Amino acid sequence: MDIENFEHKELQISKFKTEPGEPWCIYGENRSGIDSFVALLAGDLREYTASLLHLPEHPGLLSFKRQQDIFEKELRLDNTDFMDRIDPGTPAKDFLPNYKNHLPLIHALGMGNNLEQGYRQLSSGQCRKLLLLKELLGGATYLIIQNPYDGLDENSCRELDHALRLVNESGIQLMVVVNSVIDIPDWCSHLALISAGRMLQSGYKKQVLQLIGNSQSTDMDSRWTEELPRYHSSPTLQKKPLVVLRNGFAGYGGKRLFHDLDLNIFPGDHTLITGPNGCGKSTLLDIITGDNPKCYANELEIFGKKRGSGESIWEIKKHMGIVSPGLHRDHRIPGNVLQIVLSGLFDSIGLYQKVSDGQIRTARHWLSRIGLQQEESSPFRKLCHADQRLVLIARAIIKLPRLLILDEPTQGFDDINKNRLLNLLETIADLNISTIIFVSHRKDEYRPFFRQHIELSNYSD
Repeated sequence: MDIENFEHKELQISKFKTEPGEPWCIYGENRSGIDSFVALLAGDLREYTASLLHLPEHPGLLSFKRQQDIFEKELRLDNTDFMDRIDPGTPAKDFLPNYKNHLPLIHALGMGNNLEQGYRQLSSGQCRKLLLLKELLGGATYLIIQNPYDGLDENSCRELDHALRLVNESGIQLMVVVNSVIDIPDWCSHLALISAGRMLQSGYKKQVLQLIGNSQSTDMDSRWTEELPRYHSSPTLQKKPLVVLRNGFAGYGGKRLFHDLDLNIFPGDHTLITGPNGCGKSTLLDIITGDNPKCYANELEIFGKKRGSGESIWEIKKHMGIVSPGLHRDHRIPGNVLQIVLSGLFDSIGLYQKVSDGQIRTARHWLSRIGLQQEESSPFRKLCHADQRLVLIARAIIKLPRLLILDEPTQGFDDINKNRLLNLLETIADLNISTIIFVSHRKDEYRPFFRQHIELSNYSD
């Protein structure tokens, strides 16, 4: 790769060159220009100039955008309406050419037991590992991976690190693009820093690392937590549980995810849920929100009402704010940023109802909090992954719900946005605005305001 005098409205590169045998990491915060760099490598960037631009031909690219593209293709192939069961999607093994010849690598990434599963049965982290295998087994000689560790549990991160070391030693050129300093891999020898729309430095990792601390923003942006209302609930309401699950269970296709799970969440019982990829964390949340049919098979009460007793799903959801990889994937509809935030008032994917001036002011207020007020008219799907996730967080919080359900909400975030969100959640917890259920793989996201911790690995087979 060789780039000189590259000019784009969001990114400038004076000179950048990689040599065979050099494993590279590209680091930059959200909105630094790093997403434009990924778009350039993917062939998706337009309206730029360069005196020299030599990019790898047909590189293997694993990005959030590519993952979304495959998900949407899978939805178009969904035959559930014509079957007597749910169509699980394309079997994982069908993504992997000659997979039987590569079983050691497949097992090294912890995917050996998932080959028969349909794509839509895989967790978000498992999908990322599958698509990485797809590129490797497809013969890619230059592999570019955006935020490879997002969505992966601690053990999967170690497995991936080991596998990438082996890939590097096999002669495949590797480049990873990360938004968090702690995700810069040990095995990378070279590092480039993108900040404020420029590639500031590139070279040996040890030298560039010294510059990163000086370039990082330290502004935590107090707009995220200022002037939130304090919620005063009655003593009677505080004694009533929001969620009760007795002997909870879930699974599919004969595979049991978890069983005998008892869960009680009272107002203020902010709950952290952890566990390995594929153990059922997202499934548990879908049962609570009513987005999984197992919600009717389980002994479950939400807001004091037993599921299946005639309650409306919309009656339940009007008291919930939800962010998840699945909800993010489902936002394939046209609509601008302001409309997406407003849709949170109606629990719809897309805005189909008339809104008041007051509701518009509230939505703009939340866009201002997250620093995206200038994007209110921009198409949601044109934003980078991290900004889309910020919009969905504003969508979830806009109605100040009794139950705020967040499934890996910080995917794609840099360290600044991650801390901003966690500080906001801490303020929400302190003011008793919402009770928080939070799924995370990252130990740096475990905060003291979580009052109970559910480790689902104890329940998985």
